[in-house]
Amino acid sequence: MTVTFKNKSLCLLCLVFIFNAHAQVISVNPSVDETINQIERLRKDDIWWTVNGKDMLWNFKNLNKIFPTVTVYRKGAVKQLESNLNSDIDALQIKTKAGSMGFKAFLDSEQSTAMGVVILHKGKVVFEHYPRMKPYEKPVHWSVTKVTVSSLIAILEAENKIDISLPIDFYLPELKNSDFKNITINNILDMATGINCPDNYTNKKSCYYLYSMAVGDGYWDESSPNNPYEFIANMNFGSLYEQGTVYSYSGVNTFVLGWLVEKITGMQLQDALSEMIWTKIGTESDAAIFAPRNGIPVMHGGLLTTLKDLARFGLLFTPSYSTVSDQRIISEDHIAYLLNQGRPHLIRREGANKIPKELRYNIYQWDMVYENGDLFKGGWAGQGLITNPNKDYVVVWNSYFKDDQRSEIGLNAVIQQVLPSIGGLK
Repeated sequence: MTVTFKNKSLCLLCLVFIFNAHAQVISVNPSVDETINQIERLRKDDIWWTVNGKDMLWNFKNLNKIFPTVTVYRKGAVKQLESNLNSDIDALQIKTKAGSMGFKAFLDSEQSTAMGVVILHKGKVVFEHYPRMKPYEKPVHWSVTKVTVSSLIAILEAENKIDISLPIDFYLPELKNSDFKNITINNILDMATGINCPDNYTNKKSCYYLYSMAVGDGYWDESSPNNPYEFIANMNFGSLYEQGTVYSYSGVNTFVLGWLVEKITGMQLQDALSEMIWTKIGTESDAAIFAPRNGIPVMHGGLLTTLKDLARFGLLFTPSYSTVSDQRIISEDHIAYLLNQGRPHLIRREGANKIPKELRYNIYQWDMVYENGDLFKGGWAGQGLITNPNKDYVVVWNSYFKDDQRSEIGLNAVIQQVLPSIGGLK
């Protein structure tokens, strides 16, 4: 799930990654009456997910009670994650608006909306805390979903089934009459298509809003587009930039990548994700993808899963992949590509905001590769995944917006204060 292009760009560059808030007492297993009440509180005249505060927290944890989902299946024995909890991490001092406080105390505080945080180092759980959820709950992770889709592309690329240097319409001739004609898969992966369709949930006539209507996460009525495949096949909004020159974030790109996965594998996206990843990493439970209209998954941002299972996915990019998989699912070549083959000019173009030097580039649907080797992917209202192939750690978290969306401290900024200590653990 995403916001307008301007806000999302700032978010991805970690300049204004603002999400999180005060603790809320929300029942883990809501009653029928509570569920009906929450559903009735959803907006009827605009996008349902724009509410903040305790309503957002409830919606994030109970999305499967509001809308249909499709299942991402698990299989086989659970690959247990060994616990090696480190109390030093609990006490790490975090700089906040109210002064310095311990990391765990911050997560519990009124300055945070952290639902849960899990940190793995060398395949072991070194920190785990759930201030506003239970470990078995499956909140939505919004745009973190994008890197599960791009990882499927990476697997197919390693199997020589996809050449990302080719234009997308080589594999999807359905796009030959759309804005995606002659756009390379590589530029779609790096959010550099140049197409006039950046994320925009405010202008109901914009390309992206119409796409969001078609896929079902935007406001929909009987006059709205009803099929995202048909909508994208007929997109004719023109270009803002030459492809491969400028980073321009759009969930449409991810949907096209998911469509490509479906074409190559002959499976719907959720089944490809099941067969190619989820059944192979010893997950504790099935995952799901938000699918509000016609059983079509919201490929750009609908993954519902436990934090530990998302952490298992993150391990595939680290030397500790064998903790969850007997085989290397994400190739060493792909990991090297992520760490070394980005295009800094996409985010450092002339006239753009000055980018901190520790932020290197975006690549392959990952929001950012950091100077220290962190691969980062964020979600719209406070979710995140960081995996570091060099330092062998994984961090996952989920949170939400406060009512005022201003008084919280973003978890990404706090996690960045914690990571140097994680990297130094033996």
